[in-house]
Amino acid sequence: MPNHNQWASFLGLAQRAGKVSSGEETVLRLIRQNKAKAVLLAADASDRTKKTITNKCDYYHVPLLTVPDREVLGQAIGQPSRVIIAVTDSGFAGQLIERIGPSSRG
Repeated sequence: MPNHNQWASFLGLAQRAGKVSSGEETVLRLIRQNKAKAVLLAADASDRTKKTITNKCDYYHVPLLTVPDREVLGQAIGQPSRVIIAVTDSGFAGQLIERIGPSSRG
């Protein structure tokens, strides 16, 4: 995994631009509405959350990116720990995909 400071600071920029939403229900709604351009999921999310989000992202063809843990994800957007985040801008999503790389789905 690339240097997490690089993608985390870029995610913070997306947050300041208002292109980031968090929370499982919100993210699922954005995926269903085809507004989520990329989804970031903490590696320490529950198995149920991982399965739900992975299935939705697969079905709607949304890139799913895995980040080390919920603390890192929350810090990146200046919030308490976050398990899941949706990026709603194609430009920011593309840059995050380059910096993080798509998750390996086993």
